[in-house]
Amino acid sequence: MFRRKIYEKLLEWKKESDGNTALLIEGARRVGKSTIAEEFAKNEYESYILIDFSIASKTVTELFEDISNLDYIFLQLQMQYKTDLIERKSLIIFDEVQRCPLARQAIKHLVKDHRYDYIETGSLISIRKNVKDIVIPSEERKLSMYPMDYEEFMWALQDTTSFPLLRKLYDMKMPVGQQMNRKLMREFRLYMLVGGMPQAVNEYIRTNNFKMVDRVKRDILNLYKDDFMKIDPSGRASMLFDAIPSQLNTNASRYQISNVLGGSVRSEDMLSLIAEMKDSKTILISYLANDPNAGMSANKDLSRFKMFVCDTGLFTTLMFKDRDFTENIIYEKLLNDKLNANLGYLYKNVIAQILTANGDELFYHTFLNPSSRHNYEIDFLITRKNKICPLEIKSSGYKKHASLDRFSEKYSARILDKYLIYTKDYAKDQDVICLPVYMTPFL
Repeated sequence: MFRRKIYEKLLEWKKESDGNTALLIEGARRVGKSTIAEEFAKNEYESYILIDFSIASKTVTELFEDISNLDYIFLQLQMQYKTDLIERKSLIIFDEVQRCPLARQAIKHLVKDHRYDYIETGSLISIRKNVKDIVIPSEERKLSMYPMDYEEFMWALQDTTSFPLLRKLYDMKMPVGQQMNRKLMREFRLYMLVGGMPQAVNEYIRTNNFKMVDRVKRDILNLYKDDFMKIDPSGRASMLFDAIPSQLNTNASRYQISNVLGGSVRSEDMLSLIAEMKDSKTILISYLANDPNAGMSANKDLSRFKMFVCDTGLFTTLMFKDRDFTENIIYEKLLNDKLNANLGYLYKNVIAQILTANGDELFYHTFLNPSSRHNYEIDFLITRKNKICPLEIKSSGYKKHASLDRFSEKYSARILDKYLIYTKDYAKDQDVICLPVYMTPFL
């Protein structure tokens, strides 16, 4: 069981809610929702029952078809799971709740009864399909769970000191030194390769073998493809997912759906499909901000977007899916920054993952370059203190930032700070903050 930051949020919910709301933990498959829910139950309650609806008996699932007698339901659950429930001291977990929509609907009445606490987990890609005929409980609080972030990854590797020290250096606006930067970049690239899926992290710690880690990640990717088939049996969602690395590698101003699917596609159908994929949290979407300001959500262009994978470790495996496995030599070259490839899109994916975990919505902006056929592009825009901070991402140590400069000329009054995210040490280039990628979590 790895230490996860969401545990503190579960404690806050338990204290603040006091049984007046249930908690739905949202997240992609294999991010650790069930594990954290059960660990929380073991530590914070005198007893608990975990109902895994993917394997629950018909006797259990049929209990939720008629909830008029809660005493009977609780008695049956205690008998089926051989666990005593204690009023206000027990937790009931509805795991894979999408497989039993009536159990989710029952939350309204279970919470009102107030005897026990309730946590739900499940795959959102299926939840959406299974709620058409039920009443979604307003007593349900939602909490997003993501793959392990960089600090959680360092915790898993028994390093609890580096991240706080990095934060101090960031706050002091101090470089770490050339030798230390090389070490930190290598450690961060390790995170990019392994990723934040707990199973992959555990496999790396257990075997120290990238081939074995890659095998775990491919299994997870196959699970995602199976899920995509549930929302789109035609296979279009899977095709869109598989094409993420190649689409980012083209440096186009948006995801070119027609290039992936071919032929004519109805934009309405595609927008609906993309929304379902986004809700599953297996992908991250960055929308074009037509008017870059603090209220970007109000003027985003839903038809122009870039797509990223929720976990950069999975993204790395997806990059090399043309092989049966991603050879250790490829991992070693990536780790040592010696692979002959433009890895800018790999770094953009990890920045998208970091910003999302920090609670930022993803936006980018393009604008005309009058002296070239190519537009200027700001990779990401985030809001701070009612102003915007443009981010330009580099997979190298180059300090060129033409897009940032032109953007600043155009929108100077709207900008708080501007950042070049790259692989070298902390520095300032006039008014541009050059930030090593491993300090991005502090933005």
